Amino acid sequence: MASASQRVVLITGCSSGIGLRIAVLLAKDEQKRYHVIATMRDLKKKDKLVQAAGDAFGNTLTLQALDVCSDDSVRQCISRVKDRHIDILINNAGVGLLGPVESISLDQMKMVFETNFFGTVRMIKEIMPDMKRRRAGHIIVMSSVMGMQGVVFNDVYTASKFAIEGFCESLAVQLLKFNVKLSLIEPGPVHTEFEAKMMEEVAKMEFPGADADTVRYFKDVYMPSSIDIFEAMGQTPDDIAKCTKKVIESSNPRFRNLTNSLYTPIVAMKYADETGGLSVHTFYNLLFNFGSLMHITMNILKCLTCSCLRRRTISPD
Repeated sequence: MASASQRVVLITGCSSGIGLRIAVLLAKDEQKRYHVIATMRDLKKKDKLVQAAGDAFGNTLTLQALDVCSDDSVRQCISRVKDRHIDILINNAGVGLLGPVESISLDQMKMVFETNFFGTVRMIKEIMPDMKRRRAGHIIVMSSVMGMQGVVFNDVYTASKFAIEGFCESLAVQLLKFNVKLSLIEPGPVHTEFEAKMMEEVAKMEFPGADADTVRYFKDVYMPSSIDIFEAMGQTPDDIAKCTKKVIESSNPRFRNLTNSLYTPIVAMKYADETGGLSVHTFYNLLFNFGSLMHITMNILKCLTCSCLRRRTISPD
């Protein structure tokens, strides 16, 4: 049970990766300012979290089962919290989907939206009324740079993140009237077990329904380029956790929070041309014309990201 001086933080998707690291970082806060309710769909996957939390588990960190895709599960989880009082909601649970769109079924697409979009909306709808009544609270949504800039062969995942960004951008205006803050965290590539496993599995798939050229472009052009991007620009879950903690502790948190300064030029390019042609053709050339020069391109992006651009991001340091 949280003490009167502690802020209650509920985090979804804590079995691994970013959610796990945020939960542990806040639970181990030296000043013990937070009581963390870490949630996951399957409590059988709790071992990594429990081990990482150490002495914080059972003290400043407690664990609950929660499936963001289930109305009943969400209601039951929130009802177990004393007085339903949650100061900070961190929506982290999410799933990825990668590959040629022709080979992806509508059911698979719906599953991504059910978790990434409706799962987040379900959590906000359950918790937001209490925050509005108290005229206090902070809702944080783990989005992605793909919620701002489309990425080839990530069509459905990108669409789910665009959807949640639009939802939050609209909702944030209303919440200001109730003194409730809403912040988006927008990482680029992040090195997690989830990402590594997905990339490994995708490389072995056949992609029925997609033409041979598209499959070849995906496997022989996109996948190697994606690996280059992860190696040159990837952050760790700890980086994202530190960025998130900075947003929580800010007296005036920003709505959008890019975590990776290397992505600032890419996002800026989209807004520099209202027709969209600049970003579309630049990404086309990066993918299909540069080929083996991708590493050089990544180094150029590093050089382009000067100190003034870095101020637009939330640095983990």
